Amino acid sequence: MTDLDTRAQVHDLVVGFYREIAFDELLAPVFTETAEVDWSLHIPKLIDYWCRVLLGHPGYEGAILGAHREVHELEAFRPELFDRWYDLWAQSVDRGWEGPLAERAKAHAARMSATLARRLIDSPWEPPACPAAAAASGATTVLGGDLAAGAGTSR
Repeated sequence: MTDLDTRAQVHDLVVGFYREIAFDELLAPVFTETAEVDWSLHIPKLIDYWCRVLLGHPGYEGAILGAHREVHELEAFRPELFDRWYDLWAQSVDRGWEGPLAERAKAHAARMSATLARRLIDSPWEPPACPAAAAASGATTVLGGDLAAGAGTSR
């Protein structure tokens, strides 16, 4: 396996991950019904976001906290959403990549989830020690990104 060191690899990660989200029983309603995400607009923003985080590429502008706050105000986020989002993200990364940037992608998603949980639902959040183990035990694991500049929802 290779690391997440090109835009094409980040593209593949983001597209594959959000394909899973779109069909996930727990998360799909948040994205499709509550946030009413227009995937054709949202996915390119997310690719730009993760390319900035992982590769230092310019081009992403947004306000993640504000965008997620808007969705939270429509329907309150719950801890299990953060759990599930992170679990799917970590599994997506681990399925296709390994190396320092893959680890950075998971660590950044965990920090972002913790910040969103703290700021939106006033709750501490930590990723499970091993997402695969959490999945096997029936635990569920949602929301990742940089909060200062966000990957806001696209309607």
